[in-house]
Amino acid sequence: MAMDASYGEEFAVGCLIAVKTALGDEFEGQIITFDRLSNILVLQEGSKTGPCRNIRLLQANYIKEFTILGQAEDPLDPKKCHLDLASLQAREDAAIRQAEMEAERIGVGVTSEAQRIFDALSKTLPVHWDKTVIVVMNEVRVCSPYLPENVAGGTPAANERVKKVVMHIDKFERKRLQARGPS
Repeated sequence: MAMDASYGEEFAVGCLIAVKTALGDEFEGQIITFDRLSNILVLQEGSKTGPCRNIRLLQANYIKEFTILGQAEDPLDPKKCHLDLASLQAREDAAIRQAEMEAERIGVGVTSEAQRIFDALSKTLPVHWDKTVIVVMNEVRVCSPYLPENVAGGTPAANERVKKVVMHIDKFERKRLQARGPS
């Protein structure tokens, strides 16, 4: 029988339980908390007491059956909890760097077509925005309306390469829009 929020009284913090899920998983764990509103059960799997622990969030609706094995100490006792702050800080820093890199790839004040051209160019060449101008290989500039004739700067070879890529992108976009038909 699937569990729902009405079974929350049995999910007391600290209880050790054996669980069988509707998907066939079987495991044991200690209840850290049960949120009645979302019907989520948070368990510390196994009986590991070291600084690193496996935590499982389980939608209670997926519990096929459970057995209470006993009661243990509070799993969130601050004296026994350990957070690796250096690791958490490193993960946060990496996430911030990634978000900043992704934000730099989004043009400000440019059309969606300009962004699609930028994205297509970025698949094969190093690019970045200089306001509304696409800068390719730190030397070739593509200005609005982002057509081959709007490519300027750089060495002749780099300039020709960018023009060819922009021309190919322009042809591909037109075919795609024609295939889509009138809106």
